[in-house]
Amino acid sequence: MVRSVTAMRYVTPLREGGSLPGIVEADDDGLYVVKFRGAGHGPRALVAEYVAGEIARHLGLRVPELVEVLLDPALGRAEPDYEIRQLVLGSEGSNVGLDYLPGSLTYDPASDPLPDPELAADIVWLDSFVTNIDRGPQNPNLLMWHGDLWLIDHGATLYVHANWYEPEAAARQPFEMIAQHVLLPAAGSIVDADARNAPRIDRALLEHILASVPDSWFEQDALGREAAEVRGAYVTWLLLRLDAREQWVPVAEAARVALEAGA
Repeated sequence: MVRSVTAMRYVTPLREGGSLPGIVEADDDGLYVVKFRGAGHGPRALVAEYVAGEIARHLGLRVPELVEVLLDPALGRAEPDYEIRQLVLGSEGSNVGLDYLPGSLTYDPASDPLPDPELAADIVWLDSFVTNIDRGPQNPNLLMWHGDLWLIDHGATLYVHANWYEPEAAARQPFEMIAQHVLLPAAGSIVDADARNAPRIDRALLEHILASVPDSWFEQDALGREAAEVRGAYVTWLLLRLDAREQWVPVAEAARVALEAGA
């Protein structure tokens, strides 16, 4: 199971994020950026955060440690901001936290050095696979820390789970938004990235990742299913998405080639 910590002190909100994440100190003396279950997208965003993040980690990409943060709503009662107080009060129990990287800065494509083409292509491939709509130039959700690029904020991925409408068709859909990816100008071949990464993802890996997700994060399943069934639905959809690579890898590669030709 995912490592679990207990929140001891609410430190400060991070107002850059639309879901109002906050920095929390936990009982292991660590600081974590907590995504709250009481935010607008609910526990589904916690599932997406964890699943996409752990897939990225398995592919060798840098992702802060993801933990379960157990929250007593009493921590928010002294918060003077009404919106934040209500968010914390409505997030009792299990939330997701990312290890806080002190001194990290948001990646700026205009001033930071471009990543290695292979690394950039691997990230573009990952985001096409998990349908990440939130890695554009204005909001890259990438951090520079000690000279390395770190991936954060995957709560907007796997949006098929918003209603599970025609999941098989959704798995085969090209991901046109990849043309706006912040790292596409730096990326090498997405076809080569596919050859590197696709063989590393299989049913056993996905079942292991989904088995680590706390049951309570599945409480708001759009179809009212039990946790075990929802876990299976995620595994099935991700495998369908993997099998449908001929639908979305060429789209990402074409966007890259078009960008390169227009440079």
